Amino acid sequence: MGLASASMGEVAWDSTAVTAIGDCRYRAAIGDEWVLAMVPQGGVLAAIGARAMATELATGQPLRTIHGVFASPVAAGTVEAVVTVLRRGRSVSQARVELGAPGGAAGFSALAVFGGDRPGFEFTELVPPTVPDPDECTSFREPPPPESGFEASGPWAFWVDVLDGRSALGHAPWDPSPRGAAEVANWYRFEDPPISDDGTLDPLALLVYADMMPGPVFERLGSRRPDEPRWFAPSVELTAHLFGHATPGWILAHAKAHHAGDGYASAEMALWDPRAPGGPRLVAWACQQMFFTQLS
Repeated sequence: MGLASASMGEVAWDSTAVTAIGDCRYRAAIGDEWVLAMVPQGGVLAAIGARAMATELATGQPLRTIHGVFASPVAAGTVEAVVTVLRRGRSVSQARVELGAPGGAAGFSALAVFGGDRPGFEFTELVPPTVPDPDECTSFREPPPPESGFEASGPWAFWVDVLDGRSALGHAPWDPSPRGAAEVANWYRFEDPPISDDGTLDPLALLVYADMMPGPVFERLGSRRPDEPRWFAPSVELTAHLFGHATPGWILAHAKAHHAGDGYASAEMALWDPRAPGGPRLVAWACQQMFFTQLS
């Protein structure tokens, strides 16, 4: 679960690389391919913040948990991270980061815990859903069927240049089929997977997968007409727990929403590595609150 930087060939993931500029400050450059609707996807902000904290701590301890708050939009382009070390311990360390435009107010703030392996026990109570393999699922890149009445304007660059996403459990917005629980599952894979020095997926990539929880809310609401307003769900906060190594390739993201009201919703997500020895392995769990705004 080391925090090695991605190779130089992985252009999108280069946005998470940080450069020290002194006084516990770091700079990164977020590419336009990370923009979803209005601003860069929140997972890349969390990854940059975690990278800056890990670099400042310099302990080699892997990220165990991060809790971030999205206070205001952070635009693509140059961003600056200011790190405060709370404790640099032999086995566990804590830090705080403030991330925003250079010279501006922080738009993303996070606390994180880093820690080495410890003796203990192991079990997993969660169970992954039974879903089709990625090759049998519809890609987010496929246009809506002509008869749906939805515009075939193509996916955002994020779903072409950064991630490939495929729906494994749930319904398309135009599908009038009866809905059940507020639950979806999607397969996600980086177009150019960021690989750590040990050959596993860069663990910070899991933060990008984790910051995508509106799906179960819209699943519960049911289908919509092409002329109805489109809703966008920016993150209020994101908490993620990382549990170990994930192998490069498809990761199954299983998300459930538990409550929506007052313009907000609460959801959780479990991330599964299907290639782990002995069967799917839980590699991360996250929870999030989001709010809703209409897209013009």
